[in-house]
Amino acid sequence: MKDKAGAEGHFDDLETRSAGARAAWLAQELPKQVALARSLPGYAEALEDVEPEKVTTREALAALPVLRKSRIGHAQAADAPFGGYTTRAAHEFAHVFQSPGPIYEPGGDARDWWRMGRFLHGCGIGPGDIVQNCFGYHLTPAGMIFESGARAVGAAVLPAGTGQTELQVRAAVDVGTTAYAGTPDYLKAIIDKADEMGETLRIEKAAVGGGALFPSLRQFYAERGIACLQCYATADLGNIAYESAAQEGMIVDEHVVVEIVTPGTGDPVPDGEVGEVVVTTLNPDYPLIRFATGDLSAVLPGESPCGRTNMRIRGWMGRADQTTKIKGMFVRPEQVAALVARHDEIARARVVVTREGERDAMCVQVEAEGGEPAVFEASVAEVLKLRGAVEIVAPGSLPRDGIVIEDRRKYD
Repeated sequence: MKDKAGAEGHFDDLETRSAGARAAWLAQELPKQVALARSLPGYAEALEDVEPEKVTTREALAALPVLRKSRIGHAQAADAPFGGYTTRAAHEFAHVFQSPGPIYEPGGDARDWWRMGRFLHGCGIGPGDIVQNCFGYHLTPAGMIFESGARAVGAAVLPAGTGQTELQVRAAVDVGTTAYAGTPDYLKAIIDKADEMGETLRIEKAAVGGGALFPSLRQFYAERGIACLQCYATADLGNIAYESAAQEGMIVDEHVVVEIVTPGTGDPVPDGEVGEVVVTTLNPDYPLIRFATGDLSAVLPGESPCGRTNMRIRGWMGRADQTTKIKGMFVRPEQVAALVARHDEIARARVVVTREGERDAMCVQVEAEGGEPAVFEASVAEVLKLRGAVEIVAPGSLPRDGIVIEDRRKYD
């Protein structure tokens, strides 16, 4: 099966399934994953009343509670290293990683455990390639995530890690690396150093992540004969979504379920609207159910021209954690969600923070048909723990940009 965008075939037939086939497969796999999670100590309270056999659709999944990374961190502090969220003991995994927090993540040695091979294949990387892997191998899992993906597509790996750019150039030239894996900007540092040293690189493909790939940087690589594509992955979840050669949004991986929800809640937003990325993995070793990434994105309607049929997202669009200090008090998206839930008349709300003179000022804009501003103001004071003005606006008038706390104060 040929990729319409020019890559040499698809990674597997899962990428081109019909929507019906994908939904039928999910109806089989999702109840098993929820049942597995429900049996783990970490989920004992959150999933206690859930009937796994009824969680067969995305709609049913959306009724389950959201799992936040802070909850895993608290659980790990009480029950190190994994806090009761895995099916194995630490010594039964191939690797144990540590991310800032600290948060500990397990790593398996099964083929393509983090599902990165699908992305590297989409980059055109495969047998005959040597990947210069410039992701870190020290404590955090990025290096191993990309190495396992390279091995899944039959490529060799130069485990370069980070830094020592002159040695990176020397190795790239001597070994003859043909592909790069790493952050978007570090490849340019290697290219610039190679130019300075008078060396010619053979790198023609780049698989990047962990930072923003700006259009100007992608164009720079294209002018050097390097096709650069990006993925969206995390240490907890592995690969979530990835670009194909079509470069029209990011295609969701076949073994995760991605939802876009209103920040501070677990409620899915309409397609095209910006919200927080929530992911459910179908990895039985580490069954994360409705894991909130804290990132913002939006669903991109339609299918990719490359022939892959899964849902697409627009990629990383900022952070969903909009917690803001106002008048010395923190206001969180969860509090704004609680305010909306308190009044049937309110469809959505947006906290706007400004400065009046040398003091913070807060206005809460609410989409509502009717209602008394004084009643809403009393709820604002009780739920947000701060007094502020309330502005009632027409339904549909607030921006659908994922922002529920807008800080307009100037800090420069």
